[in-house]
Amino acid sequence: MSYIPELFASNVFDAHVMKERLPKDIYERVMNTVESGAALDIEVANVVASVMKDWAIEKGATHFTHWFQPLTGITAEKHDSFLSPDGNGGIIMEFSGKELVKGEPDASSFPSGGLRATFEARGYTAWDPTSYAFIKGNTLCIPTAFCSYGGHALDKKTPLLRSMQALEKQAMRILRLFGNEDVKRVQTTVGAEQEYFLIDRELFKKRPDLIYSGRTLFGAMPPKGQEMDDHYFGAIKPHIAQFMAELDEELWKLGIYAKTEHNEVAPSQHELAPVFTTTNVATDQNQLTMESMTRIAQKHGMECLLHEKPFDGVNGSGKHNNWSMSTDTGKNLLEPGETPSQNVQFLLFLVAVLRAVDDYQELIRVSVASAGNDHRLGANEAPPAIVSVFLGDELTAVLDAIENGSLYRDRAKKYMDIGATVLPPFPKDSTDRNRTSPFAFTGNKFELRMLGSSASIAGPNVVLNTIVASVLEEFADRLENNKNFDKDVITLIRETYAAHKRIVFNGNGYDDAWVKEAKKRGLANLVTTVDAIPEYISKKSLAVFKKYGVYSKEELKARYDVKLGSYYKRINIEALTMVEMVKRGYTGAVVDFEKDLTAMLVQKQSLGMDVKDNFEKRLLEKVSTLSNELAKRTDALDALLPKIGTYKQAFDAAKYCKDKVLPAMNDLREVVDELETMVPGKYWPFPTYGELLYSVQ
Repeated sequence: MSYIPELFASNVFDAHVMKERLPKDIYERVMNTVESGAALDIEVANVVASVMKDWAIEKGATHFTHWFQPLTGITAEKHDSFLSPDGNGGIIMEFSGKELVKGEPDASSFPSGGLRATFEARGYTAWDPTSYAFIKGNTLCIPTAFCSYGGHALDKKTPLLRSMQALEKQAMRILRLFGNEDVKRVQTTVGAEQEYFLIDRELFKKRPDLIYSGRTLFGAMPPKGQEMDDHYFGAIKPHIAQFMAELDEELWKLGIYAKTEHNEVAPSQHELAPVFTTTNVATDQNQLTMESMTRIAQKHGMECLLHEKPFDGVNGSGKHNNWSMSTDTGKNLLEPGETPSQNVQFLLFLVAVLRAVDDYQELIRVSVASAGNDHRLGANEAPPAIVSVFLGDELTAVLDAIENGSLYRDRAKKYMDIGATVLPPFPKDSTDRNRTSPFAFTGNKFELRMLGSSASIAGPNVVLNTIVASVLEEFADRLENNKNFDKDVITLIRETYAAHKRIVFNGNGYDDAWVKEAKKRGLANLVTTVDAIPEYISKKSLAVFKKYGVYSKEELKARYDVKLGSYYKRINIEALTMVEMVKRGYTGAVVDFEKDLTAMLVQKQSLGMDVKDNFEKRLLEKVSTLSNELAKRTDALDALLPKIGTYKQAFDAAKYCKDKVLPAMNDLREVVDELETMVPGKYWPFPTYGELLYSVQ
């Protein structure tokens, strides 16, 4: 493993490469841009571009691209070669500062939610120097923001950078009040744990539902699922281990801290966890991770499924978004301190997060909403759709003591006075993790467990950064104007916790009793995307985003429309796929089986055998009944679909899909899955769950 240090980030034009290759003054100016956001002039950009080009060509690159993240939720790129004519019939390899800092991809076909008309094709990409360029294949990829001709953000990155800036400004105000004069920057950090399935690629290609929608729309459970708990953390199969080894190497080359990998709960399900990094970089790297998983799996004869619920009846896949705040001096602001002042600071940031989550619980819910994730949230495998915070018994007891003005007794049975200067040190990881909690404190970070596996992590982190910034600003405004800081900060912690402790729940989020309890507490239970989506453009949401310049009214409305459009279009695709699979596959299989059963009965009758109550006749009657129901339910679903396109408002189309189309899809699936248990395998037209889940060795 001695090669790993040399391998790591070998395809990244990072600070080490720049320091080695750039002139000292140019390097310092670039780093000043990265660290402080200072503008980068064209002279500096030209030098960087020239050096970056030479480095990329040495690595085998022939092209460059502005790599960006439009509202599709995936990445986009347009490749241009370094090649330019030299005027004498030859070529030279060129790459200018202008090409580095600005690009102009056609924006006409990307989702915009009405921010521009279809005929307005112009869009711009702008270099993000805080996320380093990298080599992918033969292409130099330059992470960029993406905006419209009118300056509206058309991507995931731009609002994320804005939200990080908003939180940093308010967090710095709080730190100054605690005397942290050496801190120059505060950044949010994220570690995104990625769950995924691996199945045989040849079988994948025989399932139209997987090809078109990423999930199986039909499929009866095999005799064995996940009930034996033998896959979770089990020995990794050789074929999977080979895939993981290559994935690690590819990610390490890209500077991605791939750290932990293991089998997940469901058969064929796995997880990869990276080390924390800055939220903007973590978002870019998670997109690269998903892309790399898909590409490398295919090299190994497998298909990587990133859908939130690719198989009914077994665990779906999430993406655990581990979020925290850190200073440029290496201090994690959610790390409990060892001294009284550090502990007060930690508790203040902690209750700020509690209040933000309580005040904006609906916004957090909608940030993870999608058609795919609706199949997973609350299904006794993922957190419920009700947003709550897990703190653990000990930390909750500390806050209860502060609220009540009482003595706190720690685990060593010592009593400590909860005052302005003396607070108990809170040990990290002092309580068990709660896998049923949507937003759990896990020692020095909060783990948002609601996010679906295929989603970009940008949206939820935009929300977290912005809402915490809004609370920190109120805290700073109050404390900056108070004379007795030591006393006032404790009062603020006490009042905030007392007003927002309803959001704290340390129990079993899967228990039906919690739904009733949450309702008593006044917590929102937005079960589906359609239930949650209006909160995205509520007055409260618009106000907080607009205040910090994260989203304008137009940008927020655009994302609302795009999210709704994605929801009903995805369901429409799934429904059309179901109808096609039935008409072109399942119906023929059932008819052929019925035909053979009938022929067998006729043959037996011709031989003088009594067939009044024999096995074939009973089976034929059952299959015939289900066959008629299959035709009826297929026609019913098919008849619903044309109406989707008639709605003028995206919300109405989405609601129609939720209320009418999805129930019809479930009805159709029910009869097909029952038929699968009766029709012999030689007739069945598509690979079964058993084949899909247990094919990779």
